[in-house]
Amino acid sequence: MTIEMEKLDELRNELSIKSKNGIDFILAASVIWLIIAYLWTLKFNAYDRSIFVFIAGAPLLPMAFFFSKILKTNWKIPNNPIQPLGLWLNLAQLFYFPFLIFTMIKMPEYFIMVYAIITGAHLFPYGWFYKTKWYSIISGIIVIGALLLGLNLSFEKMYFVALFTSASLIILTSFLYFDTIKKLKQ
Repeated sequence: MTIEMEKLDELRNELSIKSKNGIDFILAASVIWLIIAYLWTLKFNAYDRSIFVFIAGAPLLPMAFFFSKILKTNWKIPNNPIQPLGLWLNLAQLFYFPFLIFTMIKMPEYFIMVYAIITGAHLFPYGWFYKTKWYSIISGIIVIGALLLGLNLSFEKMYFVALFTSASLIILTSFLYFDTIKKLKQ
């Protein structure tokens, strides 16, 4: 089946509006990253903190589901053939996890930086998916910002990487909300 570009743009706009640009997931992720920041301040070694951070990511899906009920977002858009692509884009993040596991085992002091970079990088294609520039822009900001912070902060202050990531995701949530409203008015 071939889809003309105009039809493809209509399908992307439909996804953007009905799922509200995925703000339920981004809002949930911003909360998770606040929790990660707190966990990174605990008096455990870096490896143990890394394990706690992995565990802290587990409630992302239930939390996003909870936010979807509050924000009235749709996770399934019937008759939209590109809707399943959102799940595939998210699953693609799992292929970055070997880097994360390597870092956890060999250089756990940088675990939080690598996790933030993976989080930011996996957001990039959602700019195309939802037909909004904000995912792509914030993706780049998270990736570069996490790298710069990771290179310049002492180990004791690495929690700032998580705070930065959370703040970036909160800003992204705002931009996505206003992008949805703008598309509704068109």
